[in-house]
Amino acid sequence: MRILKRVLAGVSAAALLAVPLSACGQNRTAEDSVTGDDLRAMIQIDEEDAPLAIANPTLDGILVPEATGTVTYGNAYAVIDASNTDQGYVMVKYLKNEAVRIKVQITRSGGTTYTYNIAADENYDVFPLSDGDGTYQINVFRNISGTRYSQVLGQSISVKLSNELLPFLYPNQFANFKEDSKAVQYADQLASKTGDELETVANIYNYVVQNISYDYDLAKNVESTYLPVVDDVLAKGKGICFDYASLLTSMLRSQGIPTKLLVGYTSRGEYHAWISVHVSELGWINNIISFDGQQWKLMDPTFASTGKSSKKIMDFINNPQNYTEKYCY
Repeated sequence: MRILKRVLAGVSAAALLAVPLSACGQNRTAEDSVTGDDLRAMIQIDEEDAPLAIANPTLDGILVPEATGTVTYGNAYAVIDASNTDQGYVMVKYLKNEAVRIKVQITRSGGTTYTYNIAADENYDVFPLSDGDGTYQINVFRNISGTRYSQVLGQSISVKLSNELLPFLYPNQFANFKEDSKAVQYADQLASKTGDELETVANIYNYVVQNISYDYDLAKNVESTYLPVVDDVLAKGKGICFDYASLLTSMLRSQGIPTKLLVGYTSRGEYHAWISVHVSELGWINNIISFDGQQWKLMDPTFASTGKSSKKIMDFINNPQNYTEKYCY
């Protein structure tokens, strides 16, 4: 990429075209060829380094969100802990232990509004700042009746991430794991012994689809407030599509592989869920694991490996026209 900086004003198109920079058989420089008013045509061209893929952060164990209390906003109803927004998350808790529905809405200025459920149990929940840097509005609502809610707390915060990949490495409501989680222990065993990130993705995918079956009974009775518990999914050996996505995302993040859990629609308007992973040498690989409404599928994990990448496949998975993202967790 080049940046053009004008150092002399008043240049015209004719002046640019009239400047002879060289002549056949003569040892002339650009400086020799430019005289008088033609000096106004000179510009400076600075070379800029080619952009490279961002390396995944080096982790010493899994990342653990904390409500450190250094930056908080609250009242008698709720508290927002924004101490670690540079890490890509915010934490919220409702202060009254009561049987009432509580919702949190998070919106980056000009972006999508994410609506979450939290328990009225005085414990913090973790929410990702998936849309990156910017100004976010965080609102907490208490149910009045039916679908009517009253806002009990609202706060605008400014976010500047220390690394754009961090929101997709920490646990959150939809991919909730800890260092002593069985899911993390299994992921440790399945991780590539050579550090090959794509091999780790394939190993974890194969384990999940071979050991977890679809829970048709749960699918018939699942409530809108349902949140996966990854170790319960492993223990039962079954789950709904949400459970599959949560388990895959949790296991991959625990291995230091930034993972996006996305939901949206195909070009045909069908509900679709997919997982994108970030590989150090290649950047984001979109739709590497997808759910088409009936089954989970994995693209060949060697398709993008160094020296073997297929332009046709890379163009397909990175074509935004194939998928319309609605939410990113």
